[in-house]
Amino acid sequence: MDLVDSKYIGLVSSRLQKFKKVKNDLYNFRCPICGDSQKHKNKARGYFYVVKNNTNFKCHNCGASLSLNNFLKTIDTTLHKQYTLEKFKEGHTGKGFVVEAPKLEFKKPVFKTKLDLPRASVNDAAREYLINRRLDPEKFYFTDSFKKWTNTKKQTFDSTYRDEARIIIPMYDKTKTLIGFQGRSLVPNSVKYITVMIDEEAPKIYGLDNINEELPVYVVEGPFDSTFIDNSVALCGSDGDLGYFEGSSIVLVYDNEPRNREIVNRIGKCIDRGEKVVIWPNGVEQKDINDMVLAGHDVMSMLKSNTYSGLEAKVKFNTWKKI
Repeated sequence: MDLVDSKYIGLVSSRLQKFKKVKNDLYNFRCPICGDSQKHKNKARGYFYVVKNNTNFKCHNCGASLSLNNFLKTIDTTLHKQYTLEKFKEGHTGKGFVVEAPKLEFKKPVFKTKLDLPRASVNDAAREYLINRRLDPEKFYFTDSFKKWTNTKKQTFDSTYRDEARIIIPMYDKTKTLIGFQGRSLVPNSVKYITVMIDEEAPKIYGLDNINEELPVYVVEGPFDSTFIDNSVALCGSDGDLGYFEGSSIVLVYDNEPRNREIVNRIGKCIDRGEKVVIWPNGVEQKDINDMVLAGHDVMSMLKSNTYSGLEAKVKFNTWKKI
């Protein structure tokens, strides 16, 4: 099973009752299409399995049989769009693959860019979550109907069924024009972050309005993490958006996950390109910057003293990824 399929099975798994991994490339859960057995709530006859590198779904109750692509299309159209685009970027299209190339329509967009929402501090759950993470609730916003509100800014969701409350993390360009936003879920069994770009041509980067490009810019993985770092931004999409900083001095800061193959590969590629990267020192157990702050680490000092490039970066990286 390729990494993209594995990732999206993980994202959709929270919506599948009795979901469990049986073994490599085989997952079992209650079928969401027929609802599975109505008499026996513990029966689970839906499966994800792999045949010739393609991930498929099969229900042994109703007989439904779909590719993972069509399963996501049936269950969640937004997640399906993200999956299709990601597969397309990875080159998994055409003959022999179950994902069709996405239909890209280039129309001049009409945007509503005013952020007409209350601050996150007005909602008890949002305020408590942010304060517990040592984040300022006044820097973020809140909506109790994310899909409905998003559609007033840009038509994104075909259905507002099962709408939910989310913290809104606004993304501005350097002219302080709203270019997009992330919605952070407050519900445990939901996709944590959903990114919506109002301006599809803009880079998916948080914090462009607060940096001085004449100084080194720290590039981290999440908007919340960036609030703890001086002169920093966060990537809300792929590393491809790094092209925005061509000609500027940047320092790439990935999560402290030496066993995460995707992160290890990305750091390796950055070092090969000659980029400056942070290699976390031994003894730091926390995964991300926010958790490091909560644990009492002086994160800025760690970043400055553990930034490497070239041969030195390769040596430090090889030691780190063996931890």
